[in-house]
Amino acid sequence: MAEDTETRPASAGAEEREEGEIADDGDGSAAAAAGRVSAHPLENAWTFWFDNPQGKSRAVDWGSTIHPIHTFSTVEDFWSLYNNIHHPSKLNVGADFHCFKDKIEPKWEDPICANGGKWSISCGKGKSDTFWLHTLLALIGEQFDFGDEICGAVVSVRKNQERVAIWTKNAANETAQISIGKQWKEFLDYKDSIGFVVHEDAKRSDKGAKNRYTV
Repeated sequence: MAEDTETRPASAGAEEREEGEIADDGDGSAAAAAGRVSAHPLENAWTFWFDNPQGKSRAVDWGSTIHPIHTFSTVEDFWSLYNNIHHPSKLNVGADFHCFKDKIEPKWEDPICANGGKWSISCGKGKSDTFWLHTLLALIGEQFDFGDEICGAVVSVRKNQERVAIWTKNAANETAQISIGKQWKEFLDYKDSIGFVVHEDAKRSDKGAKNRYTV
């Protein structure tokens, strides 16, 4: 039997690599190439936004405290971000955390959001983490039949409750809105009724707008 031969290139003073470790030629190109091969692109790029509750009392205009955090476009980037940011139950009261399609700002004034509305689900304090994660996975995984109608989602932490909402583009498209609301409930296994509020109605009402649709 022939003697075993060493197939790894000799490297004076180099430590033996662990199994599965990617060889690097010194400039990181091997690791970068491996990253390109293993990445799983999403159909849309998405941006996380954070609304700082500490800045709201000082804000001159609504929305001036909302800032983009990071844009991601692959499954790997999403999990890297999600696993290194606070989940809703750890956010301060008054905080809003958004995940919107890239180039869409989470504001009523954004042209893509202006004629839309939102579906909302409320839950007790510290209970929104699972709803938020499952909502994000459904969005970025393009699980909705009318996914093109969706702008993004937001989780809001308040003193007595937490809310998760999905924002949509065209409130007048009843078929799309009803479909989105029903599918969202299915994804979350949510049994109670949920309502859809039109942004324009919300802006005109100081006491809270009535639901345009309910599922």
